[in-house]
Amino acid sequence: MMDQNLHSKYIQLQFILHEMESVVIGFSGGVDSTLLLKVAVDTLGSNVIAVIGKSETYPSREYEEAEQFVRSLGAPYEVVYTQETDNLKFKENPPDRCYYCKTELFTKLSEIAQRRNIKWIADGTNVDDLGDFRPGLKAVKENNVRSPLLEAGFTKNDIRELSRILNLPTWDKQSFACLSSRFPYWTRIEPEKLKKIDIAETFLRDNGFKYFRVRHHDDKTLRIEVGGDEIYRFLDENFRITLVKKFKELDFVYITLDLEGFRSGSMNEVLDETVKQKFKS
Repeated sequence: MMDQNLHSKYIQLQFILHEMESVVIGFSGGVDSTLLLKVAVDTLGSNVIAVIGKSETYPSREYEEAEQFVRSLGAPYEVVYTQETDNLKFKENPPDRCYYCKTELFTKLSEIAQRRNIKWIADGTNVDDLGDFRPGLKAVKENNVRSPLLEAGFTKNDIRELSRILNLPTWDKQSFACLSSRFPYWTRIEPEKLKKIDIAETFLRDNGFKYFRVRHHDDKTLRIEVGGDEIYRFLDENFRITLVKKFKELDFVYITLDLEGFRSGSMNEVLDETVKQKFKS
C-alpha cells in the first residue's frame, strides 16, 4: 500500500520523466539513483542510459553492485573512467572538493548525451540534499543537470519507502559517499590512500557491518564509525584482533573506534557556517 502523498509524487515523477523523453542518468548504485533509474526505465524503456563512473574514489564493491543491478534491470549502460584525482584542486581536498568531482562526471555524461542524441542528463538529488552542505549542487546548476526526484518533491524517506514498495534492494542501504569524504579537508587526496580506505571498508562490509565509515586522519591513524547498535561487536576480542591485524597490514599504527558511531558527513563537523556559506552552491 502507498499513501496518497507518496503516490502523488510517484505519478509526478513518472510525468516528469515522460516529458523528458530521453535521459542519461549518472548511476552510483545508491538509494537515490537506483530508484530514479528504475522509474525511468519503467517509463522510458530503452530511451534511458545509465552511466556508472569508475575511479579510485568509487568503492570497488559499490561499483560491482551497481553494474550487477543495471544488468538485472536490463537497462542500457556505459562505464566511464573519471579523472578527478588528476585535478589539482580536487587533490588539495578543499571543502568544495565535490564540485570538481561532479563537474568531471557531468562533463562525461554530457559527452555521452550528445553522442547518443539524448535530450537530458539527470542525477538523484532530492529535497533533503538542499538542507545539507552539498558543494556539488553548484556543478548540477552549471551543467544543466535535471534532478527529477527533487522536481517531484521526493525526500529521502519518500525514496526509501517507494524503493521498499518496488522491492528495490537498496531501500534500506546506507547513504553512499565517495571515498574522498573519508579524509579531513585539506588532507591531500592520493590514489594509494583511497585504495587503503577501500580495503578497510570492504573488510567491514564483508564482516556484516551495515552502517560504517573508515576515516583517514593521518598516515598512521584510522577512525572507525559503525552503527550504534553494531559497536558492541568490538567487544569480541577475536574480531578485534583480526581487524587490527588487517588494518595494520595497510601501514596504520593507531586503529580507533568512534564512540559516537556512524554519521554521514562527520568530516563536515569541523566546518563553521562561514566556511559553509563560502563554498555553498
